[in-house]
Amino acid sequence: MPAKSKAQQKAAGAALAAKRGQTPKSRLKGASKEMVDSMSEKQLEEFASTKRRGKPERVSH
Repeated sequence: MPAKSKAQQKAAGAALAAKRGQTPKSRLKGASKEMVDSMSEKQLEEFASTKRRGKPERVSH
C-alpha cells in the first residue's frame, strides 16, 4: 500500500530506520512512533519507498 502524502512517507521512513536500529526509538514522535510498533518492516518499506512527486504534503481525514 503506497503512502498517500509526503508526511506519511516521511513518518514511515523514520519508523523504518528505528525498526532497523539505525535511529533510537526514543527520537520518534507522532505517527512514526505508532508505525514502528504496529507495522512490519516490509509494510514500512512499501510506505517509505513511495514516490513523493505529485503527493500532497498532508491528507485530511
